Amino acid sequence: MTRDDAGNRGLKFRSTPIASGPYIYYLYLKFRLMSVSCVHNEDTICALATPSGSSAIAVIRVSGMKTLSIISSLFHPARGKKDLAKQKTHTIHLGTLEKGDEVIDEVLVSLFREPASYTGEDSVEISCHGSEYIQQRIIEALLEEGARLAGPGEFTMRAFMNGKFDLSQAEAVADLITSNSRAAHDLALSQMRGGYSQRIRELRQQLVHLASLLELELDFSEEDVEFADREKLQDILHTLEEEITRLIQSFRHGNVLKKGIPVAITGKPNVGKSTLLNAILNEEKAIVSEIPGTTRDAIEDTIILEGIAFRFIDTAGLRDSGDQVESIGVERTYDKIRTARIILFLFDVSDESWEDITGRIREFREDLEEKMSPEEIWQKKILLIGNKIDKLVEIPRHFRDFVEMECLFVSAKRKENINMISDSLLRAVHADKIGDDIIVSNMRHHEALTLTLQALHRIREGMVTGLPSDLLAIDLRDALHHLGTITGEVTNDEILGNIFGNFCIGK
Repeated sequence: MTRDDAGNRGLKFRSTPIASGPYIYYLYLKFRLMSVSCVHNEDTICALATPSGSSAIAVIRVSGMKTLSIISSLFHPARGKKDLAKQKTHTIHLGTLEKGDEVIDEVLVSLFREPASYTGEDSVEISCHGSEYIQQRIIEALLEEGARLAGPGEFTMRAFMNGKFDLSQAEAVADLITSNSRAAHDLALSQMRGGYSQRIRELRQQLVHLASLLELELDFSEEDVEFADREKLQDILHTLEEEITRLIQSFRHGNVLKKGIPVAITGKPNVGKSTLLNAILNEEKAIVSEIPGTTRDAIEDTIILEGIAFRFIDTAGLRDSGDQVESIGVERTYDKIRTARIILFLFDVSDESWEDITGRIREFREDLEEKMSPEEIWQKKILLIGNKIDKLVEIPRHFRDFVEMECLFVSAKRKENINMISDSLLRAVHADKIGDDIIVSNMRHHEALTLTLQALHRIREGMVTGLPSDLLAIDLRDALHHLGTITGEVTNDEILGNIFGNFCIGK
C-alpha cells in the first residue's frame, strides 16, 4: 500500500497480470468506498425532511454514530425518566425537546436502531410543529450538540454505503420523490424494489463467467491450452448482446414515462392549434386570435391521462414569413417536433380543398424527411387532426384512404371528439410498451449499457479475427466495468457526487 500523488490513501499495483486485473480493480474500488464510508459515518448528520416553510407538522431527520446520545441530551419523555438510548428500535416516544431551560417544542421521536434503519445507522425522526422558528431552533440545538447539516442525498448515500440497497435502487428513490404521474411512480417503485438490479447482476455474472473462461487460458498461455469453447463463447455473447440491446431500446419508452410524453401540436397558422391546446387542457392556457402568427413561441403544459403524463406543446404556425420573430418561432417549432414523441398535425377542413389538404400533409412529411433521419421519423407517432368540423357541410367518406397516417376530425372550438385524441394518444403509448417489466429510464444507465454493448461487439469481432485471449480480456474488462457502474459494484467518488448531488436535502 502506498500514498498517491494527492496524498490520499489508495492502492497502487505494478505489473498486474491481465488475468487478475478485473478482480484487483474491483477490490481497489471496494477499498476506496469503504474508506469514504468510514469518513462519512464518523459524523452525525441532520436535516429538515419536509418542505421548508410553515405547516401543521415538520419532520427533522438525524443519523449517525452519536444520534442517540445527542437526542437523549435534548429529549425529555412525557412519562417517566426512561433513557431514549436504551429503547427498542421502531418505537415512537412523546416528550419535549429542551435546550437548557428553554422548552423548544412538544415532539414525537421515532427511533430506528442500526442496522434496521433507512441509512443502516442509528437514526431518529423528530415530528414537531411546523413553525419555521421551531424547525430552525431544533436544528440549531442538534448542531450545538455535535451534529452537522446533511448534504443533498447524504442519508440515501449512507444507505448505499451500508449496503441497504445498490446504486440503481438509490437513484430510483430520487425518481420516486419527483414522480408526477402513476406511470412514473410505478416505474420508480419497481426499480427501487430491485427487480431491475437483479437482472443487471445476472448479466454481469454471465460476463464474469465469460471472463473466468478466458482468464483460465491466460494462466496456461505458455502451454497453448484453449479452455474456452469459442462456439460456446459466441452463444453467451449473442445472448448478452440481445438482452442488453433490448434494455437499451426500452429507454425510449422508459424515459418518456418518467418525464412525460412530449406531444407537439403543429400545422399552418390559424388552423386552431391554440384552441385545441385549450380544449385538451380544459383551460385558457394559450391566447386565441384570428390574426395569423399570434403564437410566436412554444407554450407547454402537462395533463395526466390514465396515470400517464403528456406534455403538450403548442408551436408557432408553419409558414414562410418575412417577420424575423415569426421565422425564429417556426425554427423553434421544428426543434420541438424533433424532440416530440407524438406529433398532432392540424389542418382546417373548412378552409381548403381536400386536394390542397392532402398536398399540405405531403409537404409536411417531406419537410420532416429533409430535417430528420428516417429513424427519428420512425420513432414518432404522427396523428392528423382535421379541425373545425363545425364549419363543414360534408366530410368525404374515403378521405382517410388518401393518407397513410391516422386521421381524426374534431371541433376544438366546440370541444367535439377531443376524447378521440386522448384515446389515440393512449393507444400509441400502449402499443410502444415493452412486454417485459424491466424498463430503463435513467440516462446514466442507458449510457453504461451502450458502452457495455460496444465492448461486447469488439469481443465478438476479436473472436472472428482470431485475437488472442489477453486482448479479448481487455474489452471484457471494459464491459464488466460499465455494467458494474449501474448497480455500484464498480464506482468512484465522482459518480457518487454526481448522483447524490441531485437529491433533495433530507433524503
